[in-house]
Amino acid sequence: MIILLIWTAVFIAVVALYFRQVYSRFSKYGVKHMKVVPFFGNMHRIILRMDNFSEDLDRIYNTFSEERFVGRYEFMKPIVLIRDLELVKKVTVKDFEHFLDHRGFTDETVEPLFARNLFSLKGQEWKDMRSTLSPAFTSSKIKLMVPFMEEVGKQMIRALEKKIKDSDTGAIEVDCKDLTTRYSNDVIASCAFGLKVDSYTEEENKFYEMGKKASTFKFKQMLLFFALSTFPALVKRLKLTLFSNQTKDFFVELVMSTMKDREARHIIRPDMIHLLMEAKKGQLVHDDKNVNEDQDTGFSTVEESSIGKKSTDRVWSDIDLIAQAVLFFIAGFDTISTAMSFALHELALHPEVQERLVEEIREQDAKNGGKLNLTSIQNMNYLDMVTSEVLRLWPPALALDRICVKDYNLGKPNSKATEDYIIRKGELLSVPAWAFHRDPELFPDPTKFDPERFSDENKHRINSMAYMPFGLGPRNCIGSRFALCELKVLLYQILLHLEISPSKKTCIPSKLSTESFNPRLEGGHWLQFKLRN
Repeated sequence: MIILLIWTAVFIAVVALYFRQVYSRFSKYGVKHMKVVPFFGNMHRIILRMDNFSEDLDRIYNTFSEERFVGRYEFMKPIVLIRDLELVKKVTVKDFEHFLDHRGFTDETVEPLFARNLFSLKGQEWKDMRSTLSPAFTSSKIKLMVPFMEEVGKQMIRALEKKIKDSDTGAIEVDCKDLTTRYSNDVIASCAFGLKVDSYTEEENKFYEMGKKASTFKFKQMLLFFALSTFPALVKRLKLTLFSNQTKDFFVELVMSTMKDREARHIIRPDMIHLLMEAKKGQLVHDDKNVNEDQDTGFSTVEESSIGKKSTDRVWSDIDLIAQAVLFFIAGFDTISTAMSFALHELALHPEVQERLVEEIREQDAKNGGKLNLTSIQNMNYLDMVTSEVLRLWPPALALDRICVKDYNLGKPNSKATEDYIIRKGELLSVPAWAFHRDPELFPDPTKFDPERFSDENKHRINSMAYMPFGLGPRNCIGSRFALCELKVLLYQILLHLEISPSKKTCIPSKLSTESFNPRLEGGHWLQFKLRN
């Protein structure tokens, strides 16, 4: 019995010393961090569903207001969270080569379809893939996809109008996250895969169901996502995956069969499958040499870096190309629909903004004889102000992440520190987009929905490094133009025909749910829709 007690005491002491060593990474350099819980680090409040990830970011960002950067532990993995915008600029732009990669999304040997996409690729492979795909996301390519978006929008409006006319009250309650997800699903089906899908009439179609499975990060997937980052060797050994074999097989068959059919029948359609086929042949090149690409779809558009504009002769495998199509699907399915649902939420809560936007949309619609194209979208200044403010208040990506690929001196964490902090190769840093977007020093009265921040008179006051809905630096979102255009087309079509307002189930005041890693309102995104006079 005594021997058992002794060994128990020894075991406890060893574990305590181990955790003390693990959690000393920041403290010995004067880098502040929240109190840790052994094994969980700073993740316990998220794991126990006490906080949403956004609340966790706010807490650490606001607790250490005098720091240039602070520490955070995802379980036992140290992550540096940057608070200083000059330092943000250094790590994302000036010294980008030190922070070239994103954290691993999944293991390539276990799940290649999701590890070979643009988001997950690293180093030179990422640079080459960015160069390969960059011409696919220029304004001239997006312009050709607007009619596909418009047709999907018409399907949606017809379905909503029928439900409203069939109702007893002349109004219906709509779960806007479901509505916008179905819209995004059908747009991606058309713009990426050349498929005609109507998710409003055929609600349980296979394309929609597979998209939901692939892109919705529920609590289980959230835990696995952090596990993949924190314990990659264990996850690899256990062959744990984020996605089912059924989901993977569906996308492989879809992309490969579509490509083979088009080659056999010489079909050319200006969508993502066609662009990927062109990329495989090395025939996808930039063709917008005389077009100003910087602001052509709005204030939030990010500029392509010199990396994306270089040419490459790398040969890509079929799996590599399928991986890009799947990434485009996942990003479009959930990220864009998230922005759309929050846009509708804010417009319902601010009828004065909605009416001013409707006025602009009606003027543009009359001017163009009811035709919708990229030029129409570009010409609507207030629509751009509204979407820019939505993306500030509700950024779909709450934080940016980067892996340090070679040791880097971050300097001192604060004015009282005596030592510089060297972030080591393989360690992670995070840029809290959510917290910067809601910092009152950067955006006065930050929780107020105020499109006037982005008016011609005011937008020059915005620190460009503090506004990052599509990321920063060369590793920004390649699809920002597509995403903005799709968001604006949806708002144009809905507001032209329908009036939106809060319903009994609308989440007021707005609060994010702790049940999902993706930004979601508690109780859902419910609003009331009725026909516009």
